[in-house]
Amino acid sequence: MKMDIQQVQTSIGLQFRNPELLRQALTHRSYANEHGTDEVGDNERLEFLGDAVLNFLTGEMLYRRYPDMPEGSLTRLRAALVRTDSLGELALHIQLGQMLNMGRGEESSGGRKRMTNLCAAFEALVGALYLDQGLEAVMAFIHPRFESLLEQVLAEDRDKDARSSLQEWSQASFGLTPRYETVSATGPDHLKEFVVQVLIGEQVAGRGQGRSKQTAAQAAAFAALRHLASGTFPAPSGVTEGE
Repeated sequence: MKMDIQQVQTSIGLQFRNPELLRQALTHRSYANEHGTDEVGDNERLEFLGDAVLNFLTGEMLYRRYPDMPEGSLTRLRAALVRTDSLGELALHIQLGQMLNMGRGEESSGGRKRMTNLCAAFEALVGALYLDQGLEAVMAFIHPRFESLLEQVLAEDRDKDARSSLQEWSQASFGLTPRYETVSATGPDHLKEFVVQVLIGEQVAGRGQGRSKQTAAQAAAFAALRHLASGTFPAPSGVTEGE
């Protein structure tokens, strides 16, 4: 599928002075590898830049919005806003996955819906917009989206220490301490993406993704808490709930 840059710009509500920056932001490494697009390249460098821009602007937004909030709380709230699944949700909302230049193998394995790809594309888009038009343009683009995302994060307590909450629940309910296992670590060293799963007994309770093992473990714990809250997680083998 050949990317129609003008259609993409219309879909996401942005007009680039240099459309090739947008094309690069939406080019997955698998596509560049298959097609040898040396003149455009993939989006990994823009992803790196966008990650830094988002961390700065999100930090500034929270600093101004919550003048009395301590540093530790601000840090946890920012981490919840810019983690893989949060940015992936924003990418899904503007259908960014459908606009990506992607290799056939990656696409056939579900790459257009993979949260790591969606997060990377959103960060790369931010990096491209920053280079094209500067911080004010990025803020105008992300501010309304992050305001809505912030409401979800606060409503779902995503900024809380999910690992501690899960451990308290698991020990009280089953007398077991959750165990965390690294499932995979992919990507270049400066953009490593980790997948971690948390087990209660021998059962996987949740999985999470992140740029560090700690962030991925927090995401896994949060996913587990949502699973447990649904009432569908069975007691581990040989354990009676409430013991």
